[in-house]
Amino acid sequence: MTDNKKTLSLPLSEAITIAAQAISEVMSGRSLTEVLDELDAHERPIVQSLTFDALRKWVRSHELIKQFVPKTPPPEVDHLLSVAIALFIRNDADDKGYAVHTVVDQAVRACGEYDQTLYAKGLVNAVLRKVSLALQPVADKPFYPPDPIAMFVPPWWRASLKRNYSKDWQAILFAQAKRAPLILRVNQKQYSRDEYRALLTESGIQSKPINAIAGISLPSALLLPDAVPVSDLPGFYSGAVSVQDAGAQLAATLLNPQADELILDACAAPGGKTAHLLELADCQMRALELDGKRLGKIGGNLDRLRLHSEKAKVLRGDASKSAWWDGVPFDKILIDAPCSASGIVARHPDIPFLRRESDIPVLQQRQREILTQAWKMLKSGGILLYVTCSVFPEEGEDQAVWFAQEHSNALRLDAPGQLLPTDANDGFYYALFKKNGP
Repeated sequence: MTDNKKTLSLPLSEAITIAAQAISEVMSGRSLTEVLDELDAHERPIVQSLTFDALRKWVRSHELIKQFVPKTPPPEVDHLLSVAIALFIRNDADDKGYAVHTVVDQAVRACGEYDQTLYAKGLVNAVLRKVSLALQPVADKPFYPPDPIAMFVPPWWRASLKRNYSKDWQAILFAQAKRAPLILRVNQKQYSRDEYRALLTESGIQSKPINAIAGISLPSALLLPDAVPVSDLPGFYSGAVSVQDAGAQLAATLLNPQADELILDACAAPGGKTAHLLELADCQMRALELDGKRLGKIGGNLDRLRLHSEKAKVLRGDASKSAWWDGVPFDKILIDAPCSASGIVARHPDIPFLRRESDIPVLQQRQREILTQAWKMLKSGGILLYVTCSVFPEEGEDQAVWFAQEHSNALRLDAPGQLLPTDANDGFYYALFKKNGP
């Protein structure tokens, strides 16, 4: 076994320390994305990799901690151990990882990075050595892989999956326990997909097209079998391509924007779907976002993609209210509603640690308020697309049924409904409505 040859931007011991602290923040209720955004640019890649890995392998690592630590260790030690043990647990036989002695040495060094764990050097050293022996390869096989059903979700979450997807719940958790693939959306205003694939090939980057999902064509989607930093993608900073899940790319395709249509993206940040709509048509786009911090990301994305114009306006406002609206009805409205995000766990493994069962009815009410207000702003004959990145029916099909029952002028059109997570896409829900009359 040899050390991973990938060059680190900071010492592994320091990265383990920061990752353990980041996990502590998650366990106190903070979003990992928010925590990672506070890191320096040279720290984020390795710390994100370590924290994501530790959260995905949480169940297995804690089985091992429990096995070798008679008394539950304090959180700061537990989190450090979980980061280190995750480096031992490999999903891929081709993943050479780090040498055992390197992980042990760097984790012990990490204990000395701050006073709270200085006392635990001996414990961490002993536990990691025992864990490494317990996970020794057998017959040239890699270290014990995590149970495909061992992706951490709270009991209420697992019960919901079993109840609603009795045949698929294990496959859902298995898909979300893996590292999400890097999927691109080619900016068709600059390149066709084939043209951009040629650029990738010239750069030594392999790619393959994702032609369709749920029977709907995706002419811009590319999957990269081996992820690369966005800085390595040809033309990324000049707007040639964006990172966007294939399931998310269905939104703009389903809404089918046309030139000069007035379109609202009601919950727009960080702006991926807004940008995709503008890539497909020269429409009059209104991107609405309530969160001031996230608002800037929309403009940043539009600038990078060279899509900012007089027709594309970014607005701050609450989609469930009309104070921001000028009274001109929209031709089409996209509602990518606030939700549990239970469909995108592969990309955000902290989500199951942050969600509570009590969140679901609160989110459901918020979604209904936004749907109700958006319908008032849609012109007769207009189209509304309701989207959530959730796998819970309470945020998907239940909401679509409720909405159709509440609005007699809502004609439900064909849409994929519930997409479950796979190797090629996250979990999304789609419902499409046409407004027949006032």
